[in-house]
Amino acid sequence: MKIKWFGQSCFSLTAENGTKIVMDPYHNMLGYKLPEIDALIVTISHNHGDHNNVRAVKGDFVLIKEPGVFSQAGIGIKGVQTFHDNVSGTIRGKNIVYNFKIDGLNVCHCGDLGHLLSLEQINEIGKVDILLLSIGGRAVLDASGATEVMKQLSPSVVIPMHYRTKALGILGFIFGTVNTFITVSKKDAKNYKELDVNLSNIKDLPGIAVLQYN
Repeated sequence: MKIKWFGQSCFSLTAENGTKIVMDPYHNMLGYKLPEIDALIVTISHNHGDHNNVRAVKGDFVLIKEPGVFSQAGIGIKGVQTFHDNVSGTIRGKNIVYNFKIDGLNVCHCGDLGHLLSLEQINEIGKVDILLLSIGGRAVLDASGATEVMKQLSPSVVIPMHYRTKALGILGFIFGTVNTFITVSKKDAKNYKELDVNLSNIKDLPGIAVLQYN
């Protein structure tokens, strides 16, 4: 499977058979710009402009934007209801954590998770091999909170998202940095342009894989 980051919380997952999933496509904003992108499956964690621009994705895709259990093109998908803040959504609303079973690995996209997980949510999410985790603080978990969620879900690899990058310009200063998360988590980290991961090589990857925004 190939994992590519497009900035903010938007990723593509491309299975070994070519099936592509796009998560949280955004409106061009905050300095990020989406290239032309296609998919068979699109998931939306919540209805905010930096996560819900389905019109940016080309193709006759299946849109998933609710909690539940789904299956498309041999890929199992589970959406678990969470919140965008730590007060049950009363400030920023609901958020969906999606766990994808793809090429024998479980890839979990946390969207804009704003709180530590309950035991019930941890059990619902299930096994996680690769965790796509918001770490930048302010409207999402900060480095400390993200580290706690990482411990709750025990992935082999964490891919940070929703943090300060050069693309954000001056607006980026509202978010924390990936280096802060690396320091707090006490995990080894390595940079990648794109992550090519499978059942055989996942054990050789560092605890944190930092994907580059292009």
